[in-house]
Amino acid sequence: MKKISVLGLGKSGIACANLACNKGFKVFASDCGKPKTHLQMKLNKKVKIEFNKHSNKVLDCDLIIKSPGLSSDLPILTDAVRKKIPVISEIDFALSFVKPKKVIAITGTNGKTTTTTLTYKIIKYAYKNTVVAGNIGYPLSSVANKINKNTILVLELSSYQLEDFPKFKPNISVLLNITPDHIKHHKTMKNYIKAKSNIFKNQTGNDFTIFNYKDKYLKKLIALNNNSRFPFNLSKSGQNCIYYKENKFHIQYKKKKIDFEIFVKIPGRHNIDNILASIASAYLLGIKIDDIKKMVSSFKGVEHRIEFVRNIRGVKYYNDSKSTNVDSTKVALESFDKNIHLILGGQDKGSSYKPIYKLIKAKVKTIMLIGEATPIIEKELKDSAKIYKTVTLENAIKQLQSIVKEKDIVLFSPACASFDQFENFEHRGHEFKKIILSIK
Repeated sequence: MKKISVLGLGKSGIACANLACNKGFKVFASDCGKPKTHLQMKLNKKVKIEFNKHSNKVLDCDLIIKSPGLSSDLPILTDAVRKKIPVISEIDFALSFVKPKKVIAITGTNGKTTTTTLTYKIIKYAYKNTVVAGNIGYPLSSVANKINKNTILVLELSSYQLEDFPKFKPNISVLLNITPDHIKHHKTMKNYIKAKSNIFKNQTGNDFTIFNYKDKYLKKLIALNNNSRFPFNLSKSGQNCIYYKENKFHIQYKKKKIDFEIFVKIPGRHNIDNILASIASAYLLGIKIDDIKKMVSSFKGVEHRIEFVRNIRGVKYYNDSKSTNVDSTKVALESFDKNIHLILGGQDKGSSYKPIYKLIKAKVKTIMLIGEATPIIEKELKDSAKIYKTVTLENAIKQLQSIVKEKDIVLFSPACASFDQFENFEHRGHEFKKIILSIK
């Protein structure tokens, strides 16, 4: 019986430990945080656990599975490398037990979940044996038993997951965009881009790399002289591509051109990019255009992304908790004209907030600052709008009630990670909605 150590007991760590147990491995799980009873209840009773540290017990194994987000330079992992103990990711481990018919992998700084959800819905409508997993909230290990040789697997992958997965080779990879994010973790922008590039670097001429031609990093990163490259936002005769022009979608592939209209319900130019990537993935899989059109036209977006919550006395409240970086908040601000009250803040991720200064100056009435990043944001956005340091989300909304006027917009788009005050961005978004829905 092989011994496996799992580092980190979040969703993916627990799912991975359970999968390993079910496959007959002896499992030890280590988490440097405090015991989490609600999570432990989901863990197989055979798994031995330690909290508050990563002790040398971790090294008594044949394989270490590292949860995404843990730094590769942790002392325990340095010791593992010295002892020549292999270290892999949860996704890598889970894929060793499943052999799906096709794998579509989606990444990008922003838009991953929207694109993954829409891609999954389109393919699932036409091909019932379709499974979605990954960074979208369903660890691959937790759905491994649903996957067989006839399954199409749609994966959302973060830079954390991809940095530990250098041998990954999907049939279709999708790269939406690259902007500065997770710099504290990756140390440099170069390392961040390198992690993202793991999604396509092992692909061959029989695979497809769908990418945003307008993105300055991706355009340089991906050569266009290979038939497997399938850009969106490029309209060039003879080039395999998909683009949106004059309110129509256009596909060029193998000397064939298709033009069609779709009524799109989700707002913003950024969502056109997400739709282009989703359509391209489905079309290259052989999904009929009529099926694609039907699912895109019925798609209303995903929770926590510029999600309308409530209209109170003429004031509209939007939950954009999924905006965990500055560029994502920039996109949210661009979706509205003016009269915005912006709730910003959380755990700082090392990127500058100055790229949204001009947008705030032009569109935002007040900024409500919450969380650890308050002093950094206040310094960088000084004089862009009237700033209130409200500390908590509840205080921010309470103070806004005496400020907002009819036709104003309250936009909760933090531009930060959630871990200073919340379990994750979903928890943060649910709390925002709970507060708004409780207002009399």
